[in-house]
Order: sequence, then structure tokens, then C-alpha cells
Amino acid sequence: MIRNDLFLAIFVMAIWGFNFSMIKLGITEVHPLLATAARFTLAVVPAIFFIRRPNVAWRYLFGYGLVFGVGIWGMASWSITAGLSSGISSVLLSSNALISMAVGVFIHKELASKRKVIGAATSLVALLVLVSATNGNITVQGLMFIMIAAACWTVMGMIVKASKTTQAFAFNVWGMLFAPIPLVLFAISLYGPNIAMHAFDSWDVNTTIAVVFQAYPTTLFGYWVWNRLLIRYPLSTTAPLTLLVPLFALISGYFMYDEVLSVAQVVACVLFLVGIGLIVKPASNVSRVTTKSLANPAQ
Repeated sequence: MIRNDLFLAIFVMAIWGFNFSMIKLGITEVHPLLATAARFTLAVVPAIFFIRRPNVAWRYLFGYGLVFGVGIWGMASWSITAGLSSGISSVLLSSNALISMAVGVFIHKELASKRKVIGAATSLVALLVLVSATNGNITVQGLMFIMIAAACWTVMGMIVKASKTTQAFAFNVWGMLFAPIPLVLFAISLYGPNIAMHAFDSWDVNTTIAVVFQAYPTTLFGYWVWNRLLIRYPLSTTAPLTLLVPLFALISGYFMYDEVLSVAQVVACVLFLVGIGLIVKPASNVSRVTTKSLANPAQ
């Protein structure tokens, strides 16, 4: 990867990591499902009027929006409200690589390489240590929400592959069109229509800053750059860079919210990300079509 592209990629990873702190900022007063709905509304409008709809069936766009909006980012945001620190939320979301590997092995009967098996074993042990060594930055409910988000990431990958799209950025923008309404309806079904009025009354400057950051630098700019890099370089070059996202999330969580890990958790995070790195590093013969469909559109 040439130097300018490498710097740009690292910059996007920093944005995606900092995004978890911005999520926490935006859901202090407003329910995470509604804040996430606002994020995707801003990301879609007005961008969708300037981007041609990808040549795929509507069901794939709807499925993507539902899973990406409610399943991944609705649950990931909610996990922070439910007690996860923003940095830990980012680290645990990387568990999607473990879940995807398990689906491939146990459902699709794929063979896992020795490297992937070692990576999975390392990550699982580190995950157990990370959770058991909590200093209050992990809760059962928060862990449940982030694991749902990680599992939905695998489902999202299946939807993208099934659509056979070759227009990743357009697919992402048009798919997000179907995220806001399900998020709002889900929140209302749980808490009643008053939840929307509470969000309106509680909305403040911090919420606006957080939602705008998530919509534009994180979603539109980040995905635009990331998809350009996926076209230019193989997954073996780009995929390891996504492991910088949890690192930046942990750093920003420390400086913004004084989120501190125990020594055992620091070691566990390092081992966990090393294990995930062994899983996501592809074989050299992976095609660029696969590169686009399996890319971690992290954030």
C-alpha cells in the first residue's frame, strides 16, 4: 500500500474507533435506538439523491438496512447504555470474525486452516479472561447486546454475498434507507410513543454533534474511502488494518471518559485482537469479489 493510502486508511480507522466514544456521547440523554435512527437518516439524506440505486433486488437492500441498522448499530449502541465501556464495545464487536468462522465450519462445512483454529482458540480464551476480569466495564446485558450485534454482522455479510452486488458504496447507502423506520418502530414497541417525545425534549448539542459525526465522517466518508481501498488492494493488505479500530476506541474512551482496563483486561484485549487477526488474515488467493463482500465495514 502506498504511503498516502496507508495514512488515509489509518485516519479512517481512527475515525471508526473514535466513533464509539461519539456513540456514547449521543446516547447520554436519547435512547440509543432513536439516536441510531437519526444517524442513518442523516447518512442517507441527501446522499441517496446523488447515488444511483445498485442493480440488486429490493429485498437485499431491506434486509441489509434492517440487520445493519437495528441488529448491528442499534444493539452496539444499546450495549454502551447497558453498561459496556465504549472501548470494550468496540473490542467485543470484533467477535463477528469468530462467529463467521463458526458458521462456516459448522453450517457450511468449510475446512478451517491451522492458523484460524489457533486464532479462534486464542480469542476465546482471551474473551473469557476479558469478561471475568471486569472492573465494572462489562455487564451481562451489555454483553448480550454486543454479541447480538456481532452475530448480525455475520448475517449482514451473508446478505451482501447473496445480493452479488459489485457496487458496495451504493449498496450501503441505499440499504441504510431501510434502517431508521425499523429502529424507531422497535423503540416505540418497547417503550411506547412517549419515547419519541422524550428524545425530542432531551435532544441537546452533544447529541447533535455525536449523530452528525456518526453520519458523515464515520459512515459516508469512512465507507467511501474504505471501498476505494478495497478496489485497489487485496484483503490481505486491508483487513489487518481494521484491528486498529478497537485500539483507537480504547484510547479515545480513556481520554474522553476515563475508561480504564485492568491489567488482565489489557493482556486479554491484546491476545483477543491477535487471535482475531489470525482469523481475518485471508489466504493469498482470495479474489477481489470476495474482498468486497467480506470486508469489515466496521463502523
